[in-house]
Amino acid sequence: MNIFKTMMIAASGMTAQSERMRIIAENLANSDSTADTPEGSPYRRRVPVFAEELDRAQGLEVVKLKRTVTDKSQFGRRFDPGHPAADAAGYVRTPNVNPIIETMDMRDAQRSYEAGLGVINAARSMLSRTIDLLRG
Repeated sequence: MNIFKTMMIAASGMTAQSERMRIIAENLANSDSTADTPEGSPYRRRVPVFAEELDRAQGLEVVKLKRTVTDKSQFGRRFDPGHPAADAAGYVRTPNVNPIIETMDMRDAQRSYEAGLGVINAARSMLSRTIDLLRG
C-alpha cells in the first residue's frame, strides 16, 4: 500500500534532519574552542550534505546524510594576548561557527522534522479511517 511508502519517505527525512541537528549541536558546542598553540587550528564548522538514495528493497527514493564537509570560511580573530594560542600580535584564531547561523539552521531542521511528523500523522489518520470504513 502506498501509504506505508509515504510514511517511510517521511521517516527518512526525519532521520536526516535528526542527523543535521546533531551536527548543529556539535558546531554550537565547539563555537568557543580554540587551538592550544599559535600554529594550531580551532574547530572548523561542519555542514551536512544530503543526497537522494534509492532503497531498492522498498522501491523508494529516500534522503540520506551523504557526508559531512568542513566549512572552509575564514576563522575569526580575537585579541587575547594571554592565551596560549595567541600569535605575536596577541590575536587568537576562533572557530568559524556563527551561533546565529547555527540557530537558524537548527530552526529550519526542526521545522523540516515537524513537517515529516505531520506527514506521518496524516498518513496514519488516513489509514485508520480506511480501516474503520472497511469494518463498517
